[in-house]
Amino acid sequence: MNSIKVGKLILVFLLFSLTIKAQDTLKFSREDAEAVFLQKNLLLIAEKLNISQAEAMVLQAKLWPNPTLEVEEVNLWATPKQLGVFGEELQGFGGGNFGKNQQFGLSIEQLIITAGKRKKLIEIEKVSVDKSAQYFEDLLRNLKIEFRSQLTNLQYLQFSRNIYRNQLISIQKLTSAYQKQVEQGNATQGEYIRLKALELEISKIINEKNEELNEAQKELTLLMQLPSTTEVELTEDGFLKSSEQIRQLALIEVIETAKINRPDYKITQLEETYFTKLHAYEKSQRTPDLTLKAGYDRGGNFMYNFIGFGFSMDLPFFNRNQGNIKHAQIGLEQSRILNQQMEFNIGSEAVLSYKNLINALDFFESIEPDYESKLDTLLASYTKSFTERQISMLEYLDFLDAYLENKQIILETGKEVNEKAEELNYSVGTDLIN
Repeated sequence: MNSIKVGKLILVFLLFSLTIKAQDTLKFSREDAEAVFLQKNLLLIAEKLNISQAEAMVLQAKLWPNPTLEVEEVNLWATPKQLGVFGEELQGFGGGNFGKNQQFGLSIEQLIITAGKRKKLIEIEKVSVDKSAQYFEDLLRNLKIEFRSQLTNLQYLQFSRNIYRNQLISIQKLTSAYQKQVEQGNATQGEYIRLKALELEISKIINEKNEELNEAQKELTLLMQLPSTTEVELTEDGFLKSSEQIRQLALIEVIETAKINRPDYKITQLEETYFTKLHAYEKSQRTPDLTLKAGYDRGGNFMYNFIGFGFSMDLPFFNRNQGNIKHAQIGLEQSRILNQQMEFNIGSEAVLSYKNLINALDFFESIEPDYESKLDTLLASYTKSFTERQISMLEYLDFLDAYLENKQIILETGKEVNEKAEELNYSVGTDLIN
C-alpha cells in the first residue's frame, strides 16, 4: 500500500472516530467504506490467522526430533549380603565415598529420519500455507461481493427514496393549495381527496423504503463492525460504472484472467500439488528410520565402567505403508479430476457473467442520456399546467405515475449494471471493473 493510500486510510479512521462521538450517522464514499470493511471485518481477521497457523506448522516440520536420555538400573543402597556375592566393593567416584557401591546405567538415543522424509514433510506444510492464503482470498472474494452488493443496494434505496421524497413535497404543496380552493368553493372535495390519497400512498412507499434502508444499513454495520446504533449514508459516487471500461473487455481475456486469479481454482491446483507431495512422502515412509544409541553402564557389566554403542530400526517385512501410499495416490487422481471440473466451471461462470453484464449495459445505453432530465422538465411543466387548470387531474396523475415508473426503471438499470459488473469481478477473482 503506497503512502497516499495509507494517509487516506488514516484520515478515514480519524474522521470515523471523531464523527462517531458526535452523532450516529456516518457518511462514506464507497471506497472509504470498503477501507473500513477490510480493516475491521472480524471474519477476515480470523481467517488471516489460519495463514499464521499454517506457517507455524512449517516451522515445526523443520525441527529435528529431540534426543532421548535414559537413566536406569540405579540402586539406592547395597547390603553386605549383596556385596558379599563377589567379595569386593564398587569404588566411589574419584576414590571417595560418593557413588560407592552404586550401580547405574545411562543411555542416549537420537532418531535419524531417512529418505528425505523431513524435507518432504516441510514441502507438504508449505503447500498448506499456500492453501490457507487462497482460502483467505476466497473468503475475501465472497465477502467483497456481499459487501459491495449492500453498498449498491443502499445507494439505490437512497436515490429511490429521494425521488419519492421530492414528489411528496410537491404533492403536499398541491394538496395544501387544493384544500384552500375547496374552502373557497373553487375545487371539489373529490379532487382534494384524490390528491390526499396520493400523498398517503407516496408516504407509505417512503416508509417501506426506510425499512429497506434500515435492513441494508444493518448488514453494512455488521460487515464493517460499526456500533449497531450507527446509520450509514453513502455519497453518490461509484453507483454508475464506466461504460467505456466495460466495452474494452474481451471475452477471451475475461476467461484467462479468471484462470489466473480465481482463488478456488488455485485451491484445486494446490490440492493436486499437495497429494503429489503427500504421495512422495508416504512412499518414503517405506524406508525405516534409524535410531543411533550410546550408553554407559557402571557396575553392571564385566567392566565397571562400560561404554557401548548401537542402533535400532524397524524391519519392513509386513508394514510397508501400502495403505497410506494408496490413499495418497487416489487423492492425487481425484484432485486432477476436480481440477479439470473447476476449470470448466470457471469458464462457464466467466462467460455467463460477461454476457449478463453486456446485456445490462446494452439496455442502460438504450436509454437516451438526457431522457431523465426531459422527464424532470416535463413533470415541472405538467405540474404548472395542472395548477393553472390547463389539464385535468387524471392527465396529471397519469403522467406522474409514468414519471415515477420511468425514474425507477432508469435507477434500476444503473443498479443492474453495477451488480453485473461486481458479479463479473467475482467470477474472475479480481477487480476488472472499478
